[in-house]
Amino acid sequence: MAEQRRDTGDGIHDPRDLRAGEVAHAWEQLVATARRTVADRLVVGTSGNVSVRVGDLVLVTPSGVPYDRLTPDDVTGVDLDGRQVLGTLTPTSELPMHLAVHRTTDARAVVHTHAVHATAVSTLVSELPSVHYMTAALGGPVRVAPYATYGTEELARNLLRALTDRTACLLQNHGTLTHGTTLDQAYDRTAQLEWMCRLWLTASSVPGRTPNLLTDDQLGEVAERLRGYGQNR
Repeated sequence: MAEQRRDTGDGIHDPRDLRAGEVAHAWEQLVATARRTVADRLVVGTSGNVSVRVGDLVLVTPSGVPYDRLTPDDVTGVDLDGRQVLGTLTPTSELPMHLAVHRTTDARAVVHTHAVHATAVSTLVSELPSVHYMTAALGGPVRVAPYATYGTEELARNLLRALTDRTACLLQNHGTLTHGTTLDQAYDRTAQLEWMCRLWLTASSVPGRTPNLLTDDQLGEVAERLRGYGQNR
């Protein structure tokens, strides 16, 4: 999808051309993120999926296509009602889940994985215990959405409830879902969630010992400090 800018005659480029360039860049980032989930062993094969929003267009990974085979010509996009408006490949089977998040939150990017430790935790508890202060970075203790068949509206409804005031949730016997304002942020939250799940599983497996958990007040203090975290630029 090379950007072809047409001059309108007064030195101003056609907005459609600028949007085409934005879509091409977003697709490139989406494919890179999808490949990263495989490289970091958060998914196996074509499991998991990624989406990013550009205006009212939602770009999504296509169904059943290995991420290393995706090219710029494979761009796949739908509107917020799920109608395919870009590309010929069938969108991910988890489209209802992605659209539910894009329609009801300020998310611009969504990452869904089948990360091993997180999926294991989803089979054990209804909420990931607050074993680390980075729980606060996800909005609080991460809830587990009740199981529903993949690709269904029921699953989408379940995860929205679990995501209330959160940027991440676990899907029971299924995997993870995180969202953010950018693909990098959504992916980082996925990686953080998987790490915390691994931490809790490791700590809770010690015979005769119970992991110390953080209180709501402690998490609230961390949340306040995180508001000023990073570089001001």
